[in-house]
Amino acid sequence: MYQFEIKAFDDLSVREFHDILQLRVNVFIVEQNCPYPELDGKDLLSFHVIGRDQNGRVAATARILPPGVSYPEVSIGRVSSHPDFRGKGVGHPLMEAVLSFIEKQFGAVPVRISAQAYLLEYYKKHGFVPTGKEYLEDDIPHVEMLR
Repeated sequence: MYQFEIKAFDDLSVREFHDILQLRVNVFIVEQNCPYPELDGKDLLSFHVIGRDQNGRVAATARILPPGVSYPEVSIGRVSSHPDFRGKGVGHPLMEAVLSFIEKQFGAVPVRISAQAYLLEYYKKHGFVPTGKEYLEDDIPHVEMLR
């Protein structure tokens, strides 16, 4: 139902990067009412996941950060889904595509994330466990998790 494509930053078209940023800004800045610097320089070093529906609409996105960019381990960030696709089965296939890519690209390595606390159960279903570190990031409760 959804197709996922994963590309390094330099392999993205301008339109693809626009579509990724548009979704991320709409979710994290507008919807969550959280002003923060979306362009943090890490996109240049990351792999980007674009999930599209059968009509080519961007349904979900995430970025995969190599070791040393955010954490000593590989990490995943900016995981987001378009409001029109929430509850329609895009979230778990997105994470499966991300984790499959990580294993192919980096091997069977640990993966660390900073998860919004309300998504704890979602990430647990994909093998992540809380490290015990809880904190506010941009006034949103977060939990550090490791897989």
